[in-house]
Amino acid sequence: MQKHTNFKERRAFLKKAEEFKQFQKMMDIHFQNEKLLHQAFTHSSYVNEHRKKPYEDNERLEFLGDAVLELTVSQYLYAKYPTMSEGDLTKLRAAIVCEPSLVSFANELSFGNYILLGKGEEMTGGRARPALLADVFEAFIGALYLDQGLQPVVSFLEKAVFPKINEGAFSHVMDFKSQLQELVQRDGKGPLEYKILQEKGPAHSREFVATVSLHGSILGTGVGRSKKEAEQHAAQEALTVLQPK
Repeated sequence: MQKHTNFKERRAFLKKAEEFKQFQKMMDIHFQNEKLLHQAFTHSSYVNEHRKKPYEDNERLEFLGDAVLELTVSQYLYAKYPTMSEGDLTKLRAAIVCEPSLVSFANELSFGNYILLGKGEEMTGGRARPALLADVFEAFIGALYLDQGLQPVVSFLEKAVFPKINEGAFSHVMDFKSQLQELVQRDGKGPLEYKILQEKGPAHSREFVATVSLHGSILGTGVGRSKKEAEQHAAQEALTVLQPK
């Protein structure tokens, strides 16, 4: 019976090791110390059920990854939004590194498939539990940092997180109109003018089209469910024109 149990455990271990090799290929990231990668995906419930094995859970890596994630996201936002105030930078960073965002990143990368869970946690749906997925994402960041340093973490985020910022996924916490106003005033370019060009759709689902102009030249056009939202999107487009990356 003991031999059969050991054989099953050995087979499960080899299967998981192969999954992690495939994971690294998919991510185009190759760990020098694969134990760190395994640890990043190891939940405490798994360690508790394998006390005779030298497994470590991901909680310490999660602690480190949280700090590394805040630093790398802060660095990116500081460079990308030179006119954004400290308060707005803090709000935007908080939206990016909050639990729902981290869960979204983890799900897009199928991180849940690779987590090592105890049987009880597995049976109660732990693999899809938001807090657990967010922790795994942070632990992965911590493991990658320990294994390879800061730049590979930035390269990973350039694929998995930063494009979402550029696509406006967090624009609900950003004030693009204030940023644009500050930029224009700083450069002494003159007053901005916002116009609502169009209102369309039924009353319960109205859509507005707005433009923002400088000296009669349209810098940006935006669409939104309210006039304010449309103007914000117009300002966002104008910022990309005035601050090309």
